[in-house]
Amino acid sequence: MAYKSDIEIAQSCELKPISEIAEIAHVDEKYIEHYGKYKAKIDLSLLKETKKEDGKLILVTAITPTPAGEGKTTTTIGLADGLKRIGKDVTVALREPSLGPVFGVKGGAAGGGYAQVVPMEDINLHFTGDFHAIGAANNLLAAMIDNHIQQGNSLNIDPRRITWKRCVDMNDRQLRFILDGMGGTANGVPREDGFDITVASEIMAVLCLSDSITDLKNRLANIIIGYTYSDEPVRCGQLNAQGAMTALLKDALKPNLVQTLEGTPAFVHGGPFANIAHGCNSVMATKMALKMGDYTVTEAGFGADLGAEKFLDIKCRMAGLTPDAVVVVATVRALKMHGGLAKTELANEDLGALERGIPNLLRHVSNIKNVYKLPCVVAVNRFPTDTDNEIDFIIAKCRELGVNTVLSTVWADGGKGGEALAREVVRLCEEEKGDFTFSYSDDLSIVEKIEAVVKKIYGGNGVTVMPNAAKQIKKLESMGFDKCPVCIAKTQYSFSDDPTKLGAPENFTVTVKNVKVSAGAGFVVVLTGDILTMPGLPKVPAAERIDVDENGVISGLF
Repeated sequence: MAYKSDIEIAQSCELKPISEIAEIAHVDEKYIEHYGKYKAKIDLSLLKETKKEDGKLILVTAITPTPAGEGKTTTTIGLADGLKRIGKDVTVALREPSLGPVFGVKGGAAGGGYAQVVPMEDINLHFTGDFHAIGAANNLLAAMIDNHIQQGNSLNIDPRRITWKRCVDMNDRQLRFILDGMGGTANGVPREDGFDITVASEIMAVLCLSDSITDLKNRLANIIIGYTYSDEPVRCGQLNAQGAMTALLKDALKPNLVQTLEGTPAFVHGGPFANIAHGCNSVMATKMALKMGDYTVTEAGFGADLGAEKFLDIKCRMAGLTPDAVVVVATVRALKMHGGLAKTELANEDLGALERGIPNLLRHVSNIKNVYKLPCVVAVNRFPTDTDNEIDFIIAKCRELGVNTVLSTVWADGGKGGEALAREVVRLCEEEKGDFTFSYSDDLSIVEKIEAVVKKIYGGNGVTVMPNAAKQIKKLESMGFDKCPVCIAKTQYSFSDDPTKLGAPENFTVTVKNVKVSAGAGFVVVLTGDILTMPGLPKVPAAERIDVDENGVISGLF
């Protein structure tokens, strides 16, 4: 059989009209706002008016990512299709892709092979315009800040202490640090400025954590945009920007409905990065998916130390959600990379490298089972080069932790390749009751919360707080933000803050360089290592391979 790319597979699929998908998801026509034939937004009133009890919530997470790939989104979609194939009423809740990675090095985020959400071209590109709306709201606030200063600055904002950046949903390193307001007094006040990628904007986090338009407006008003000359915080509400920003975001707040290749309803909405923000799809989409299915499968970004930790400690805490089971995705290839093999050496059986790398998987599994006290299964994405000896080794090691391992072939086989995983997930939900516990309590100090994550989840010895960060923490605690959860921004490539420390490193400390508050989102952002909120493009961007023919058919997306 000739190899087909992801986009060729997606384009060869016959999609159902979105009204049929809505019917499968028990969504009445009166709640549907059509965006063409195969996409729709769902009105927020559905949540208020439906009387159905919530279904089971399944979180899909993964080992620490490597260039070999893990297939978390693909597993999420394939598991949902597998649940459907064994007769379950199921929905999926996923994040929307950012244009930055689509045109950069990572590619899209609509799954892969025969486990995709479609139409994948639309989802990976403009979709329903949510990210454009978020960028517009973000940049409206930026414009109003600088205009306020230009028009007399009655709030006494210190232009050197504006923390609000402009944003664009593209990898553009040229915009990280800029000077603007140049060209004389008519063109604004000269100052240092910069751009974040849209998915790193606080507005993205705010949108994904809001549970109504009123909540969204209140969160926007609470955003701290900078400080006065006398060191007092200035909020968005003091600029009277929240009403107009909410007007830009009112449609973006509505979850989007699409479908998998096998016709499973998928709510795809919101998309914060997990190494910078909280890395989860929106609360509204998750809650809607839970109401519309008996099982809802969702995912969190990057490894379980980032995405799952933030899903559990931030999103579940704020939204009152409790997962019923967790899937940790791994590949033999990625574990061998954690064991020190180069990407070119992964096709050969190497139990030594696997033994050195598997502690990474075991630490993630132990965290889910022993820290968060949730039922867990390991899903191994099987590649043709994986040997039975390597698979048996993983199964035996996971069994020692009391966790089952299931092989997944959803990339090649779609839902059929996810049936075994689906059955184990159903068994976990029905037979093993979790005792969900956060990794830290609300009443700890900011430093104690960071230490709890570093010690319990990362496996480190503790934290080193730099003098500037200690000063920032003291200021935030004096402002009453010590009760907020912490959102730790760190490298996705290691449990530590050093991306070169693979596997399950020990005897390390995490250096806290800066601490700031996302007052609208409701969490304290802790910056460790060298975290970029505006990525750059690689030497050969994926954008160079993307094209469109005279009939409008896109090629090169992956």
